[in-house]
Amino acid sequence: MRQINYTRALWEALHDALEKDERVFMVGEDIGVQGNIYGVTYGFLEEFGCKRIRNSPISEAAIIGAGIGAAILGMRPVVEIMYIDFTNCAMDQIVNQAAKLHYMTGGKVKVPLVIRTQGGAGTGEASQHSQSLEAFFVHVPGLKVVMPSTPYDAKGLLTAAIEDENPVVFVENKLLYTTM
Repeated sequence: MRQINYTRALWEALHDALEKDERVFMVGEDIGVQGNIYGVTYGFLEEFGCKRIRNSPISEAAIIGAGIGAAILGMRPVVEIMYIDFTNCAMDQIVNQAAKLHYMTGGKVKVPLVIRTQGGAGTGEASQHSQSLEAFFVHVPGLKVVMPSTPYDAKGLLTAAIEDENPVVFVENKLLYTTM
């Protein structure tokens, strides 16, 4: 059986989705040239171009808001919030818009949005980069929350999240990126 690490599993899931469906695109801080702070999107900008791999300014509310708008118009955005700590800056968009639009419209509007983020402590990144807020999102009706613990789970669950018609908060634990 082939073994890959957690980062590679995420990379493959995203790459496969981008290749398979022209509606899939990504938005986030440092996801282009730098390939994300953990290298998960390395090489995507060169392969898929700046219309599908979009570096964003530091504005979590704008990142989530753009993703929601694109999702309700038929795209399949994968937005990245660099640290789960900063989802607090976009709580209105996540909790009161993305999570509820499907229900507020009687099922007429779908929000196929993936919010990729990472959390957890143990890497010496200080108080504003080490929280674990996933329990909050679990209690929000309309959101699905995924926390894969193995490379196998990461690839499969990210693929499923991108194909889902509802918003998914996809939480990666930063200590797992190099694990097999």
